[in-house]
Amino acid sequence: MTVFSAEALQSFVSAYPGCATKLGHSLLNHPLLEPDRLALLGERLPADQVEYNLGNIDVSQPDPAATPANGLTVAETLANIDRAGSWVALRNIETDPDYRGLMMDCLSPILPLAENRTGRAYRPEGFIFASSPGAVTPFHFDPEHNILLQVRGQKTLHLFPADDPAIVSARQHEAYHAGGHCNLAYDPAMETKATAWPLLPGDALYVPVKAPHWVQNGDQVSISLSITWRSEESDRQRRIYRLNRLMRRGGLNPPPLRVSDPRIPAKDFTARVLDRLGML
Repeated sequence: MTVFSAEALQSFVSAYPGCATKLGHSLLNHPLLEPDRLALLGERLPADQVEYNLGNIDVSQPDPAATPANGLTVAETLANIDRAGSWVALRNIETDPDYRGLMMDCLSPILPLAENRTGRAYRPEGFIFASSPGAVTPFHFDPEHNILLQVRGQKTLHLFPADDPAIVSARQHEAYHAGGHCNLAYDPAMETKATAWPLLPGDALYVPVKAPHWVQNGDQVSISLSITWRSEESDRQRRIYRLNRLMRRGGLNPPPLRVSDPRIPAKDFTARVLDRLGML
């Protein structure tokens, strides 16, 4: 199956890794992405690969434990997603053979292109999101390179710069890489720094590593597929944020992580050594 056209792949190459860009895809009406098939997948997946809750929530949900449940099973939620008022995430769909094939159909042309820019691409993972009309996905960031493919319905992704300390501080990045959650506190005053990306069926959006975002669903059911991977660059970020946290705990004040910082190679060498010693 050809998921991305040559034009879409060129758009990806032009933007990767640091800039968001919209692509097109060919997954409309794919049978594995219909609500009834997703309900079956939700029943098959282990409980720790399924997350769902009410969708009429605030954008700011820094404590994920406080997100309200909907009182239904995941199968009930997906079977009635048009009226359940909910949001569902099916995680690591690559553990299911059929869905792994679908995910790799999407990633196979992407990963070699990514490796040309950010080194070894590994840990391919897939996530499916189903949302009721009007549902909100709270403000958060993700540690992977991500392409979000809109399959059904319309939604708007509000995307913020990945390196703006006024949006996410260095300490917040460091806390995440020490085991913290990806949800973030949101202030409406931040919205002036966001770019709104409307996504219609057939649209896909490349989202850079750790770029904060939140999502507002439209007035219909939304189904999206997220395909992700890690890279040498995303690993470098993880190590350096963990090193900076260690330095801060030792009384130092490390500078913010900047890709262009000439000290990055030396810091990463130190971080690699400490990581191998289990000290990060």
